[in-house]
Amino acid sequence: MVETAESQVGGRIKRLRRQRHLNQADLAQALGISSSYLNLIEHNRRKLTVPLLFSIAGYFGVEPGELVDGDEGRLVGDLMEAFGDDIFADSDVTNLEIRDLAQANPAAARAVLKLYDRYRLATAGTPVSRNQNEAEPFHLATDAISDFLQVNANHFPALEEAAERVRADIDNAGDSFDAAIRAYLFNVFGLEVRLASLPHSIARQLDPARRHLLVSDLLPPQTANFLLAQHLGQLAAEAEIGEIIAQSDLPEGDAPLLARNVLSAYFAAALIMPYAPFLRACRDYRYDIDRLGRRFGASFEQICHRMTTLQRKGASGIPLHLVRTDIAGNISKRFSLSGIHIPRHSGACPRWNVYAAFLAPERINVQLSQMPDGQRYFCIARTITKGDYRYNAPRRYLSIGLGCAIHHAREMIYSDGMDLTSDLQTVPIGVGCRICPRLECGQRAHPPADHRFRLDDNIRPESLYARMS
Repeated sequence: MVETAESQVGGRIKRLRRQRHLNQADLAQALGISSSYLNLIEHNRRKLTVPLLFSIAGYFGVEPGELVDGDEGRLVGDLMEAFGDDIFADSDVTNLEIRDLAQANPAAARAVLKLYDRYRLATAGTPVSRNQNEAEPFHLATDAISDFLQVNANHFPALEEAAERVRADIDNAGDSFDAAIRAYLFNVFGLEVRLASLPHSIARQLDPARRHLLVSDLLPPQTANFLLAQHLGQLAAEAEIGEIIAQSDLPEGDAPLLARNVLSAYFAAALIMPYAPFLRACRDYRYDIDRLGRRFGASFEQICHRMTTLQRKGASGIPLHLVRTDIAGNISKRFSLSGIHIPRHSGACPRWNVYAAFLAPERINVQLSQMPDGQRYFCIARTITKGDYRYNAPRRYLSIGLGCAIHHAREMIYSDGMDLTSDLQTVPIGVGCRICPRLECGQRAHPPADHRFRLDDNIRPESLYARMS
């Protein structure tokens, strides 16, 4: 039997089933088990045999290890991060109790996270509305969107199908993609695309009176094409986007509006980088991001994002994580299918190469990363620069981190020449100082939440928080 005491799979199976709009009877029949037995599995009241685990993973097109790890690990990590706050310093809540909460009552655990999010808003001086008709504070909406993408594994089959239909029409036009998408917008929606000198803060603007879709002439070509494809998604996939949002658990307020923007961007990526050709190119080029960028006319960040969406049943790519941070450590995008935990409320570990990448701009930084639980990950990171093409324009410097579990590393070209089993090449990292147990780390910014100082005037370790024998 497969022991699932620490990584129960029932909730993960239920979410995968619901994402594919299956009832228990349909899935049970496909697996050759009874509906009642499946119900017990989904409620973590029965253990899984190895053959059944592999059958379920194969049916949904995921790795068995991903099915076992699922979202619970991320939920536990988020809870530990929250309980690492100083307000819980005297509560003596243990890691085991936090894990038990996430396993036994995941809905209650997520409610605790939501309550903690609102507490952080209140202590930051941001008013929190109790009126459901008023908008949620924006960063609560962004957290909701991150959770929404995580629950859906950042894969939306309806949008893939809509993008494939439109792409077929565009390809049949026989022109280059740049010219064909402009022709499609004009022929189908009566919109004429024009480059324009827009205010520097505006990238795209619709002039409904003249039926002109204006695109800033300061944008790189990849960005301009992506914005056109995104606007096309708002028009051509309006019904699909609306249905996805209607079936979600997104809170009222800003979240649905933000979701429309995210889903139309998903459509744009699927249009520019069609699923089957893109997956085939990823495998052929071994996830060489620069080469894929030239092949599909997309930016580094667009390629990385698209890689994370390759979760089609029976034709999936490497389960990846993605994080985007600025030079101050503010995480603006986070998503993980690799199993690595990305902080919800704070910056990530300074030892992670997503930060070291700023030291060598626009070069791929490769790292073997090991979390405190012993799990290893293969991570790459590179900085990108955003800003328009005018002289002396302000620039934004960001770092994109992408990675996978160590057993997928050889599928990526960046692992060539590396000894993936070497302890000497492995960098110990953590989720965040408040919950990281590595007391000897010289880069600690804060002690662990349960730390009590034991200082000796005669001994000064490198780290103020290190154990002293």
